Amino acid sequence: MALTSAIKGVIPIAPTPFHDDGRVDETSLDRMTDFFLGCGIDGITILGQLGEAPKLDASESTAIARRIIKRANVPIIVGVSAPGFAAMRSLAREVMEAGAAGVMIGPPNTLRTDDQIVTYYRNAAEAIGSDVPFVLQDYPLTFSVVMTPAVIRRIVSENESCVMLKHEDWPGLEKITTLRGFERDGSMRHIGILTGNGGLFLDFEMDRGADGANTGYAFPEMLVDVVKMSASGKRDEAHDLFDAHLPYLRYEQQQGPLGLAVRKYVLKRRGVLSSDAQRKPGLSLSAQAKEEVDFLLSRIARVDKRAALNG
Repeated sequence: MALTSAIKGVIPIAPTPFHDDGRVDETSLDRMTDFFLGCGIDGITILGQLGEAPKLDASESTAIARRIIKRANVPIIVGVSAPGFAAMRSLAREVMEAGAAGVMIGPPNTLRTDDQIVTYYRNAAEAIGSDVPFVLQDYPLTFSVVMTPAVIRRIVSENESCVMLKHEDWPGLEKITTLRGFERDGSMRHIGILTGNGGLFLDFEMDRGADGANTGYAFPEMLVDVVKMSASGKRDEAHDLFDAHLPYLRYEQQQGPLGLAVRKYVLKRRGVLSSDAQRKPGLSLSAQAKEEVDFLLSRIARVDKRAALNG
């Protein structure tokens, strides 16, 4: 199931489940995989930014990837971003041999010029091997690396193995329009564009030409519904469902460990995770924050009964 530029739909970013003492929770890992599959997703991305990948050692990362790849029947994309190319290549080759569909590469925050960015991705593609499909992660809010549409076009043109853009620029709607314009005028080949940022702009990103969502959210089935409705021309229905989730989605999209704490708390309430623990350094929600989340869920439940949680 090699990743190709034809990818569409919803590929959730998976958190990494931990026990309260920081050990990887394999039982919750299996349950989370099954939960995603039951939501009708089109793939899963693991070891991403909110998968707490930097807190895992190499053996843990490989073991998690192998476990999910073996259990799932959809394409698995593995985050392999690393300070050096040796570690990136090692993990990329291991997970691809285990059956991963492709890998995701984010830029180091040391890149400043357009040429530096393009050169980095040329070197990264060479390091992991031209036979490994990769996702270009464009997330300036976290990486502090700004990729213009022209830079993305250069990366895509130079690297046939770049098959998908994880678009997380903010604001970024015009970037999607520009990239699709490059495709129409023949100056860039087609790649899949799936969007992130917790789905915060998914409603209009689909209107602009995105192929779906590649993001974390505690209700991935809502993302699936919105993408399908948008693709079938049911614009008002897609926006109505999205609007019902938006207040909670906004709360969950708070940057860094707080947003992850919100998501893990709700996934625990949904029975997906046994614990909402983050591996240290991390944080947990205060009692007041939990009350705010519960209030927001109760409001979603007026429209979407999937948010009516009792756990």
